[in-house]
Amino acid sequence: MLELYHFNNSVCSQKARMTLFEKGLDWRSHEVNLFISEQYDPKYLKLNPKGYVPALIHDGKAIRESTLICEYLDDIFPLPPLMPNGAAERVQVRLWSKTVDEGLFEGVTVFSFSAMFRDRMKKLSVEGRERRYRNVGDQVRRDRHNSVFEHGVDSPYVSRAVATYEIAFKAMEETLVGGSNWLVDDMFSLAEVNLAPFIARLEYLTLLDLWIDERPAIGSWWQRVKDRSSYQAEISDPLTSEEIEEMEVSGARIKPRVEEMRAEYLAWA
Repeated sequence: MLELYHFNNSVCSQKARMTLFEKGLDWRSHEVNLFISEQYDPKYLKLNPKGYVPALIHDGKAIRESTLICEYLDDIFPLPPLMPNGAAERVQVRLWSKTVDEGLFEGVTVFSFSAMFRDRMKKLSVEGRERRYRNVGDQVRRDRHNSVFEHGVDSPYVSRAVATYEIAFKAMEETLVGGSNWLVDDMFSLAEVNLAPFIARLEYLTLLDLWIDERPAIGSWWQRVKDRSSYQAEISDPLTSEEIEEMEVSGARIKPRVEEMRAEYLAWA
């Protein structure tokens, strides 16, 4: 039995759900509501001490970290494959996964926080905000959120996110411009699964065009990703009209400053 602890509009949860869908697997859903801090419930922290979603339970064992969950599912349920056969090609998929885990994850977090969640946090008491980030003792996460809470889109973490996405999209365009449909070995793989939610969030925040309007190979690739049933079932379809509107309106507020930051980075680089 597969059980997934997840949140509907969590980018990392979307990765795991897309993998489950691509594999055609049945699973039991346990929603963890991040907006009311259910991820810090002591029972959930026993499954994932970091207080992140998702967490996968398989045969009584907890598998944590979304990238590892996706690879675990591909190992345990190898058909249809989401990793290439060749060792070098598998490394390439993992490099795209590292691009997400070591940069795009933090990037989309600060974009989302500065656009939407900052306003929600302002409504909490000081004690409530402190309690939210003290639960799992992650000083790095606390520093990041405190900076974006205090400075909004002008936080240095946001400018770093702009640069991180610029570097990633430049590499993607260079990879795809030769005519391949997909990023690695011309097969839909975990490279696409791991990237899709993070690019989708930019699109819902109305920011994506800043990076891909002049990168046609990525534009075509992105449409192919969105045409996948797994994308529609696990990213686009579950979103409510209220969630979509909130992302669009909130993202539009920070878009002019994000565009300025990108221009500043390109002039510097």
